[in-house]
Amino acid sequence: MNAGTRNYAIVTAAYWGFTLSDGALRMLVLLHFYRLGYSPFTLAFLFLLYEAMGIVANLLGGWLATRYGIARMLAVGLATQISGFLLLSALQPGWTVAASVAWVVGAQGLCGVAKDLTKTASKSAIKLTAGTASGQLFKWVAFFTGSKNAMKGVGFFLGGLLLQTLGFQHSLWAMAALLAVVLAGVLLCVPRLMGKAKASKSAKELFAKNPGINALAAARVALFGARDVWFVVGVPVFLYAAGWTFTMVGAFLALWTIGYGAVQAAAPAIVRRSTDGLSTEVPAARTWSALLAAVPLVLAALVALDLPALRPHLDWVVVVGLGLFGVAFAVNSSVHSYLVLAYAGSEKAAEDVGFYYAANALGRFLGTLLSGLLYQWGGLLAALLGSAVMLLACWAITLMLPLVRSTASTDTAPAT
Repeated sequence: MNAGTRNYAIVTAAYWGFTLSDGALRMLVLLHFYRLGYSPFTLAFLFLLYEAMGIVANLLGGWLATRYGIARMLAVGLATQISGFLLLSALQPGWTVAASVAWVVGAQGLCGVAKDLTKTASKSAIKLTAGTASGQLFKWVAFFTGSKNAMKGVGFFLGGLLLQTLGFQHSLWAMAALLAVVLAGVLLCVPRLMGKAKASKSAKELFAKNPGINALAAARVALFGARDVWFVVGVPVFLYAAGWTFTMVGAFLALWTIGYGAVQAAAPAIVRRSTDGLSTEVPAARTWSALLAAVPLVLAALVALDLPALRPHLDWVVVVGLGLFGVAFAVNSSVHSYLVLAYAGSEKAAEDVGFYYAANALGRFLGTLLSGLLYQWGGLLAALLGSAVMLLACWAITLMLPLVRSTASTDTAPAT
């Protein structure tokens, strides 16, 4: 095994451990506080700082990873997540609702910083390690992204299981212990100076990316906002209101996320690759965006029509629709994740990736906020329509993606 493959395997394994705990955390918080009677908007509010801090963490994380190296940022991200878990475990049942919400939002904000520091460092490592393995970038990105989301699905299931068997506080302690083991592995195995380069000296230099990354960042805001606007609150609450148990809801979300991850990993077999890395991949991003937008539009029409034959089975109609959505979304996400690295230069890949995933975090923030607001205002129909509007915007933005790399990226991605 060469050094690039070894480092890729180590970083991927570390991010698996992180993502497992992150998925479990989301399910722990969602189920625990919904069981306590919190409204859909309040549930969404619990995650808002988590998503908002990701915007800042990605921008700074990319710059810090370039300045101090990827290994240090991975370690900082893991240590921050452990701190967030321990802070959240200090929540006391006797506190007022206001105090509890404030405490959870603060702890979640810390975990949001941790997630995106770790993600930016991990994705940047792929750009560097793939440089020593010609033709592997799309495959490595797809496998990393897909396996990460499959692991997040396992985390959803683990969160429900831990909540049922260990309770809220002990579950958080168990996950903190798991991450401590992962942190030790990173400190021992990842090269300390991996990814270290000359960082940008000004905000203008940090934000002035090439046209491909700018367009991808805008599309990413719309893409992930469209997912979370009905996935974060709308789907779980709708299924529970339809008579599903917490275990059923958690298991379904876990299976959906695992399946979504499997499709992401298989994206290189679905999307035809080109010798230049862009001429077929960019049109694929446009086509799959259009297909994805059709899913919530059709589902919204079925919900609005309220057909008597479908009314008793509407929950299963939504489940099937979400499955189709997951397939198209997974291919979109995988192609986007590849394209940002294809457009990026290697010297400051961490900054490019950080800028891109800051847009990703902004999309999640907007989607999470609208998920609670739209569902509370107009139920599942409003959430679906919000998703459709965002996806149409995503498709329109992909029309601006360039078919050639910017001359500013002197160090380009390997052909796939």
